[in-house]
Amino acid sequence: MNTRPLERPVPVQPRAAREPPNGAAWAAMLASAIGAFATGLIVVLNEAGLVAVPALYAPAGGVSGRTTLAVLIWLGAWAVLHFGWRHRRIDPRRAAALIAVLVLLGVLGTFPPLWTLL
Repeated sequence: MNTRPLERPVPVQPRAAREPPNGAAWAAMLASAIGAFATGLIVVLNEAGLVAVPALYAPAGGVSGRTTLAVLIWLGAWAVLHFGWRHRRIDPRRAAALIAVLVLLGVLGTFPPLWTLL
């Protein structure tokens, strides 16, 4: 006599369906890259005379206003991306490539020899 309960086959889910969402993590990383890009863009626009960002703390000079604006952009991007992506699965290759490009452009924007080309 068989005393074991009947075993039912467990349906196999595709790998993507088993993996948890990673959107919140990628949202944070992409938002930081957007903040880095914003810093470079604000510096370039300020040095070109297209945007005048006031100094918020006199001993630090204009950098205090530029970085504060970049932080506000970073926080805004983070909030928007987090609420849009928190339950999604994001492709890491595409997100990482976009992050690398944005950070590279942000760093180039803060590089003083670039300002002389304007």
